[in-house]
Amino acid sequence: MSTDRWPAWVYAEGEEPDYRFSLANERTFLAWLRTTLALIAAGVAVNVIDLGVPEGVARGLSTLLLGLGVITPATAFVRWARAERAMRRETELPSMGALAVVLTAVVLLVATVLAVVAVVP
Repeated sequence: MSTDRWPAWVYAEGEEPDYRFSLANERTFLAWLRTTLALIAAGVAVNVIDLGVPEGVARGLSTLLLGLGVITPATAFVRWARAERAMRRETELPSMGALAVVLTAVVLLVATVLAVVAVVP
């Protein structure tokens, strides 16, 4: 057990798991950070490039993408920490549960509204 590593609330518990599992967990976290960069780049691009859609739709889509770009790294960190703690405690890996369902529903709803606004004159 090591308490000199950050975050202590993750590393202060349990035994050191197999390095392969910790590294796989970190690779997943880094993949979400890569997704964050793509979301932010897409949000900026939608705002800058003329897509031929009404300005409100472009701004809404840009805001949605940038908002997801802000939420994603925080969610990824929480997910990484919960998985690392579970591995250290030798318990089942946690799921996102209701939060994943709510986030997916909100994103789909906003995307649908934006698509309808863009198609209907």
